[in-house]
Order: sequence, then structure tokens, then C-alpha cells
Amino acid sequence: MDDDHMQIGEVAARTELSLRTIRHYEEVGLVIPSARSQGGFRLYTETDVQRLMVIRRMKPLGFTLDEMRDLLDVTDRLDASRPADRTERAELLERMAVYEQTAARKIEELRTQLSRAEDFAATLRARLQNVAGTDSAPRTAPVQS
Repeated sequence: MDDDHMQIGEVAARTELSLRTIRHYEEVGLVIPSARSQGGFRLYTETDVQRLMVIRRMKPLGFTLDEMRDLLDVTDRLDASRPADRTERAELLERMAVYEQTAARKIEELRTQLSRAEDFAATLRARLQNVAGTDSAPRTAPVQS
């Protein structure tokens, strides 16, 4: 194995994805290992790692596997050694812009959810402080063993 290739364990550590998740993404065609070792082990390149990072970043925003596949297709075609003609390039950039707008909208939705969750936690903290102020000791959940 040369220095340009990594085994799946190193890729998992770098991307913070499980081996199972990486294998799943291979099964659904999102990331295909660039090579195989003589023993049949998956070998990945830095480009493969970057693809996995795109997928990892899309996942918490709720993008579907088909949307991930489509965006990866767009980026692959934009990065291809053969430049796209003007019409194709414009269409690809437009598709990418739609994903950027969708990501921005989903981020705002997550910020709203986070704000609500923080408000809820603050309400619970205040309630605990009020109860603790009227009791001699704060109530805690029993420890499970």
C-alpha cells in the first residue's frame, strides 16, 4: 500500500464515521473506494475522504441519499478534467446554488430548534433553583446501577 491510500479504519478515524456507515455509503453508491489491496481491503484517497466529509456535513441537515448523490454528481462534474461547456456549467452551478440555499434554510431551522431547546433548559434550571430554594436540598434522579 502506498502513502496515497488509506484503509477504512484510518478513513473512519479522520471522518468520525463508523466503519459500518462508510460501508453503507459504498453500498448505496455514494463513495466507492479508489482501490483494493491485494488482500481485498478497501483503499481510499484524500478525494474519497473529502467526499465522505461532504456527506457527513449534509446528513445533519436532513438531506436524503438521493440529494447527496445529486450534489456529489454536480461537484464531480464541475471538478472533472474535461471542462463543462457554458450551458452545462451554468446548469451545474444553479443546482449547487439550490443546495446552498436549502442548507442555509435548514441551518436557520436548526438554530430556531436550538434556541427553543436552550429556552426549555433554562426554564428547567430556573424551576430547579426555585424548588431548591424552598427545599433544603435539590432533588436529583436516583443513580441507576
